[in-house]
Amino acid sequence: MKTFPASQLIINADGSAFHLHIRPEHLADKVILVGDQDRVNMVASFFDEGSIECDIQSREFHTITGRFQGKRISCVSTGIGTDNIDIVMNELDALKNIDFETRTEKAEKTSMEIVRIGTCGAMQDDIALGTFLVSVKSIGFDGVLAFYKGRDEIADLGFEKALVDFIGYPEKAAVPYVVKANEQLVKRIAGDDMTLGCTIAANGFYGPQGRILRCDIAVPDINEKISDFRYEGQRITNYEMEGSAIAGLSLLMGHRAMTVCCVIAQRKVEAANTDYKPRIKQLVKTVLERI
Repeated sequence: MKTFPASQLIINADGSAFHLHIRPEHLADKVILVGDQDRVNMVASFFDEGSIECDIQSREFHTITGRFQGKRISCVSTGIGTDNIDIVMNELDALKNIDFETRTEKAEKTSMEIVRIGTCGAMQDDIALGTFLVSVKSIGFDGVLAFYKGRDEIADLGFEKALVDFIGYPEKAAVPYVVKANEQLVKRIAGDDMTLGCTIAANGFYGPQGRILRCDIAVPDINEKISDFRYEGQRITNYEMEGSAIAGLSLLMGHRAMTVCCVIAQRKVEAANTDYKPRIKQLVKTVLERI
């Protein structure tokens, strides 16, 4: 079994994970990830009365663990971007699968169920604002997975090459990776009220998503090309910013993960809905009932 020195696994004086500041006993096996730290309170508002075990915040990482209809669930905020997901996923996995007292890998591993609930922008004109969109495949523009052994073994390399060739992907940008969500979890969470799709997790909100303000971008028509792209009957449906690293690292670590987002922007028709909180609340309740 591996042993992890202090420089590799930083543990706080109170026995908690360095960034998340939660201890192993605080973390449930079912985890909801949200970007916005304030959304953790909204998720927890559905928890059974008197069931909250911990409410801990450190930087943008806010964790509340409690029960919904008797099911023990942790909700953790990640902040924005796959760089934060690298922190969150590694610390969540460490809390479950490393003994913090001996700093050794546990012989018996725990596989978590992880669902990201977020917001996204649709890339196809037949996907309406307010749609609940499940990412059956996540396309990472971020490069995080390339730092981990096994990246190619879990990726859809044919999809990757076809996409790079079709859109004229910038040569100096990180090569996109394509990974799938856990099929069993998708089957349980995604009912008739949700749409399935392939989602880009962009490593930025402006240029990496084809938005042009004062700085021109390398591929000005990238969104048109993304919308037109097809691979084995699959199309790219939406943009968000975290799902690829969640899906990829979960596959490498042995966890079951998926992302579902509420569409709050329609990139094809240049429309947006800033009053989306009631719809997000409905999505949260739906996921809690099905997880």
